[in-house]
Amino acid sequence: MNDPAVRVDTTSQVPPYEQIRAQLAALIRTGRLAEGERLPTVRQLAADLGLAPGTVARAYRELEAGALIRTRRGAGTRVAPLPSGPRTHDADRLTTLARDFTSAARALGADTEDILTAVRDALT
Repeated sequence: MNDPAVRVDTTSQVPPYEQIRAQLAALIRTGRLAEGERLPTVRQLAADLGLAPGTVARAYRELEAGALIRTRRGAGTRVAPLPSGPRTHDADRLTTLARDFTSAARALGADTEDILTAVRDALT
């Protein structure tokens, strides 16, 4: 992982570990992080982001539980092979993220059309 592709918004209502998990999962699923690519150590990523190591460790644990990364002593943490077959996602997590985004957008004063436009723009 050569560039600082992960960013954390400390003002967000989404916990930092979830921001890290979601961003890394997206990078892996879209192929921007390739199978076998080494991720920074927990300590290094925590230092880069200005967070506690436990925050990054939790994100890594969740990514391991989702079979997106593998950690081996001496080999570090690497992107795991993606399972073949149709892609699946966690519908409950997606719903939670959508609610969190909608709440944050409404707190900014956005109406429904503003929110839908922002989502459409983000998808393109």
